Amino acid sequence: MVLGNKMDEKTLDAIIDEMTNAVEKSKDEIFHISEEAMDEHSYLLRELEETKELVKEYISKGDKLEKEVKKSRQKLSLVSREFNRYSESDIRQVYEQTHTLQTELAIMRQEEKALRERRDELERRIMRLRRTIEHANNLGRKVSVVLTYLHDDFSHVNEALKTAKEKQQFGLKIIEAQETERKRLSREIHDGPAQMLANILIRSEIVDLAFREGNVDHALGEVKSIRENIRSSLQEVRRIIYDLRPMALDDLGLFPTIRKHVKTMGDYSGIDIELILLGEEKRLDTNYEVAIFRLMQEALQNAINHAQAESIKVVIESRDDQITVVIKDDGIGFDKCVKELKKNSFGLIGMRERVEILEGELVINTKRGEGTTVKIKIPYRVSQDAN
Repeated sequence: MVLGNKMDEKTLDAIIDEMTNAVEKSKDEIFHISEEAMDEHSYLLRELEETKELVKEYISKGDKLEKEVKKSRQKLSLVSREFNRYSESDIRQVYEQTHTLQTELAIMRQEEKALRERRDELERRIMRLRRTIEHANNLGRKVSVVLTYLHDDFSHVNEALKTAKEKQQFGLKIIEAQETERKRLSREIHDGPAQMLANILIRSEIVDLAFREGNVDHALGEVKSIRENIRSSLQEVRRIIYDLRPMALDDLGLFPTIRKHVKTMGDYSGIDIELILLGEEKRLDTNYEVAIFRLMQEALQNAINHAQAESIKVVIESRDDQITVVIKDDGIGFDKCVKELKKNSFGLIGMRERVEILEGELVINTKRGEGTTVKIKIPYRVSQDAN
């Protein structure tokens, strides 16, 4: 049995390493895309500067040539009016010289126009590359958050597993949960920011076309639409990042983050969720804040997903040396024993392991048709760095 346990631990470690390596590889690929875009951006900037200089040069030469054409046309007009004073050869020479100069001017103006169009196209490509670089950097930071999340969540997995059976179940559930999470993240990124970015790219081409055709009103309308899409994409990215780990947990602490999370889940689920905070809202040690938030989050999510409740009450009481979290719903309840639930529920196993690591207590009271109450007691110490 001991040998089997060690093999399970090695297998689980290998799975975690493989998942982490896959995410790190994705991160490297994103950075590679960003670097290529930055290289192209630098190259286009140099080409843009050269093109601008050529435009200035063609404008200067064109202006000089235009003055020569004007003088030649004036001379042609003069010899035409006083043709008796000039020979046919002189008139022909002036005419051919004027025609040649006009042709050169037309060619030069056409080349100047082509250079202007090239300059404008370079500026548009540079703008698109800047957006691509920005989006790649944002996506890279988001993948870094996912990577950190994976490291944090699995750093103490083997220590938390008590028996060979739990290790096997836990390992299988980890694979399932991580695959589900990766699919969810992939789907959310694909259906959310990725689709919005693709739409922004298409609309930017429409703006380009509208400006080329001189339809400024249409172009401005598309720019406004692009701005709204960018705002929506930013909100979607922030929501995905918040789901991975609320930034407010590090910036504001446990209690403001819980307050915001409960409100968000109430709005999202449509369930009446009441939050009651008792005691002083102090900053806790970072590890305690993360653990307590995850416990509250898991218990609340279970009530929302499985209880079929109309209302949920979340009570958090902070004392000098202990914090108590109570999640009570008026849902359907269940009649299985708590020990059986712990063995068969990945979420409850994870909650129990977190509570045991913190030397706390987890109690679940439930009965068919009478709702469920999850009560968690965690002893804690106040962070010395929090003021």
